[in-house]
Amino acid sequence: MIFNSLVFLVFFPVVFVGNLALARTANARKLFLLVASYFFYAQWDYRFLFLIWLSTAVDWFVGGALGKAEGLTKRRLLLCISLVVNIGLLATFKYLDFFIESANFLIESIGLNGNIHTLRLILPVGISFYTFQTMSYTLDIYFRKLEPKKSALDFALFVAFFPQLVAGPIVRARDLLPQLAKNPLPSKADLSAGTYDILSGLMKKVLIADILGAQLATPFYTNPEQYGVFGALTGIYAFAFQIFGDFAGYSQIAIGCSRLLGYELPKNFDNPFMSRTNLEIWRRWHITLLTWMRDYLYIPLGGSKLGERKTYRNIMITNLFAGVWHGAGINFVIWGIVNGVTICGSRLYQIGRKKRGKVNSPDDSLFKIWFQRALTFHIWILAMPLFRTETLADVAEVGRAIFRLESPLGNTPDVPLRGVLLLVLAVAMTTLSEYHGRAIRNTWNRLLPEVQGAVFLIFIGMFGLLSVEATPFIYFQF
Repeated sequence: MIFNSLVFLVFFPVVFVGNLALARTANARKLFLLVASYFFYAQWDYRFLFLIWLSTAVDWFVGGALGKAEGLTKRRLLLCISLVVNIGLLATFKYLDFFIESANFLIESIGLNGNIHTLRLILPVGISFYTFQTMSYTLDIYFRKLEPKKSALDFALFVAFFPQLVAGPIVRARDLLPQLAKNPLPSKADLSAGTYDILSGLMKKVLIADILGAQLATPFYTNPEQYGVFGALTGIYAFAFQIFGDFAGYSQIAIGCSRLLGYELPKNFDNPFMSRTNLEIWRRWHITLLTWMRDYLYIPLGGSKLGERKTYRNIMITNLFAGVWHGAGINFVIWGIVNGVTICGSRLYQIGRKKRGKVNSPDDSLFKIWFQRALTFHIWILAMPLFRTETLADVAEVGRAIFRLESPLGNTPDVPLRGVLLLVLAVAMTTLSEYHGRAIRNTWNRLLPEVQGAVFLIFIGMFGLLSVEATPFIYFQF
C-alpha cells in the first residue's frame, strides 16, 4: 500500500475515524492503530510480518533485561544479542546474495570455478528502517539515555506505526514512546499542519518526482548511450529533484498523517538544495538517518574529539556505512566513499576559512550565496549517477554522455519540453520554499477549517488526475 494510491485513500480515513472514536480508551486506540499498521504492511507481503514481530520481541525483552542488568559484561552481552539479531536479519535479506556474488567473483579471479548459488531472497520492504528503530531502543537503554518501558503494546506500536514504517522518518524510541504513553489527541493545529504536510508531500511526489522521472530521468538512465550533453544533464538534474521530491514527499506525507492521528514525527528534510556547503547539505538531507549514524556510530567512534586525522577517519567510516545501508552493491560503496571525501574536503575548507576570519553569513551578497549553493549542489550531484545506476559500466556510459554533443547513433532522442519546464518549476519551488515557506504555511494555518478541507479535497483530486500511475516510492527498495 502506498500513500498515492486509491487503497490508501480508503484506508486512512477509516483509520482516522477509528482513532478518534477510540480516543478515550488509550489501549483500545493503540491496539487499533497497531492492527491497522500490521494490515498496512501486510499489503506488501504478509509473510514478512514475522520479521517485524521478531525484531519487536527481541528488543522488548533485551531492553527490559538491560534495564535490570548492572555488570558491564552482562550489559554488553545483552546489547550484542539485539545487534546480532537485527543486523543479522538485515544482512541476510539485504546483503547475503551480494556477498555470495562477490565471493564467486574473487574465486573466479584466481582461476577457480565460483559456483556458490545465491539464495535470491526478496528484500522485505522497510527492513532498513524498522531495524534501526528497534535498535535505537536497546542502544538508548544501554547508554542509559532511556528507561525500559512497561507497555509492550506501546513498544510494538512504536516499531510498526504505519506512517513511517516502510520509509521513515527513522523515529527514536525516546521521541515516540513518551507520546504513546501520553495518548495525545489531534488538536486543531495538528489537523491544519497535517493536511498542509500531506498536500505538500503529494505535490513533491506526484507533480515533481513522478513526472520528472517519467519524462527525463528514466529515459536517460535507461539508455544513456543514446543521449548527448543536453539530454544527459537534464536527466541527471531531473533524477536529483526526482529522488528529493520522492523521498522528501514521502517523509512529509508520513509526518502529516501522523499529525492527523495526534502524533509528531521528526523532520526529515530541510530544503537541502539551498545549502551553501557540503557539510550543510548532509545536515539537511535524510536528517533522521544522519543523526542516527551520528549518535550511534560517529560519536562512539570518537567523533571530532580525537584530533583531525581521526575525525576524518570517522567521517569516512560513517559515510561508507551510509552507502552500504542504502544497498548491496559496489556502486553504493563508492557512493558512500565519494560523499565522505566531499564532506572531509568541505570541512577542511571551512576550517581554513574560519582561520582566515571568513565565515558564511546571511548578509553575504546574493551572488556569493547563490554561487556557493550552485557549487555545493553540483559537487553533491557528482555522485548521483552511482546512486541511480547498477554497474560501473553504466556509470561510465553516463559520464561519456555528458561530454559528447550528440548521440553516436545519430538519432538523439528529443528531450520533452514538459519535463524541462517542470525541472525549472522544481528549482523555482525550492527557492520559494527557502525564502517564503514559513509564510506560506502560516497563511494556510490562518484559513478557516472549512476552507482548508475544501482546498484539501480539490488538490487530492488534482493529484489523482496528474498522477502518471501509483508509482512506488524510491526508498522502498532500501
